[in-house]
Amino acid sequence: MKTIIRSAKIIDPKSPYHNKTVDILIADGCISKIDSTLSNSENYNEIKRDNLHISVGWFDSSVSLGEPGYEDRETIKNGLEVAAKSGFSGIALQPNSHPIIDNQSQVLFVKSKAQEAATELFPIGALTKESEGKDMAELYDMKNAGAIAFGDYNRSLSNANLLKIAMQYTQDFDGLVIAFAQDDKIKGNGVANEGIVSTRLGLKGIPNLAEEIEVARNLFLLEYTGGKLHIPTISTAKSVTLIQEAKAKGLQVSCSVAVHNLVLNDEKLEEFDTRYKVTPPLRSEADRLALIEGVKNGIIDTITSDHNPIDIEHKKMDFDTAKNGTIGLESAFGALLTVLPVETVVEKLTSGRALFGLKTPSIIEGTPANLCLFNPDGKSTFTSDKILSKSKNSAFIGSEIKGEVYGILNQNQLILNQ
Repeated sequence: MKTIIRSAKIIDPKSPYHNKTVDILIADGCISKIDSTLSNSENYNEIKRDNLHISVGWFDSSVSLGEPGYEDRETIKNGLEVAAKSGFSGIALQPNSHPIIDNQSQVLFVKSKAQEAATELFPIGALTKESEGKDMAELYDMKNAGAIAFGDYNRSLSNANLLKIAMQYTQDFDGLVIAFAQDDKIKGNGVANEGIVSTRLGLKGIPNLAEEIEVARNLFLLEYTGGKLHIPTISTAKSVTLIQEAKAKGLQVSCSVAVHNLVLNDEKLEEFDTRYKVTPPLRSEADRLALIEGVKNGIIDTITSDHNPIDIEHKKMDFDTAKNGTIGLESAFGALLTVLPVETVVEKLTSGRALFGLKTPSIIEGTPANLCLFNPDGKSTFTSDKILSKSKNSAFIGSEIKGEVYGILNQNQLILNQ
């Protein structure tokens, strides 16, 4: 395949063509030539789009797809197509399928399902067997099979000693431990952020303390053990401060924030719409603004869609009993542009690869083409017909978004939205 991408503004600080508008020749999956203008004497396929911008293909550090076991929610094949059309050339797959991805064979299974896709799939192995928090899973075997990190999705490990042992053990093979932070005893039966809104609506609250006490504990463990720790989807201002202090000490800690926690706050719960029931919960406006500041000043390392498909039977219920989670791949870019500049959005949607020990591509001649094509301008309303996922539980239906994703070029495949 030979393709010329016309008049594309490159957003890639590592590239000598950063912020320049150029033509790009792609030949057999590699960036063959970049110049201000390229001739097309051999009638190659050409890509032209309005206000075309190009960055390195985006990477999402937290995606759930259902398969195996919950194919009614989402399949790996369709999920990867959704990711590609949403601008993501790589995703980290959470282990919360059925069975849980907690051994070598399960890692190999999900990788085999993704071999032909344009979007690359990188499995996260469960930290404990069946994500039950009792016994450590087969971490080294999963690492050898291709797992890039180890964590129990949206489950905090109450056994601090087991987390300590895991962080010590993974240092032998440069492994990364993911520690979700939420104290289940403090959370109790809470279903929404503890605050004015939950009190007014009569919803049981989840205090910020439930997250912050776990973040603090896990950072103390990291200081004791050494190694690398990733704290996913933080949601409070105090969590940002705690991680900032840990980084100042030189600890190898990274963290992410979910798109919906950056864009939405708990005032969305006024109509008891279960699309807004997520883990961690939507917090106060003060917390949301602190998270945005944490992204801008670099304390928060990466942004995730935290894409979590839930079938309608488990969402169209009363608020207390509905399952937590929102899909987010399709709306991630457009929602983020409403609160952050495009350069920051691109940076935080590409930084995850380095955190997970993956090679970070760049837009340079002679390298494999791993590209996202997009337009950062324009406004629209995100509607249900824009959802490509099998499940439709999006927190952003009806929200105003900015920009447009055209598609990706990766693995010698060009995936474009029509």
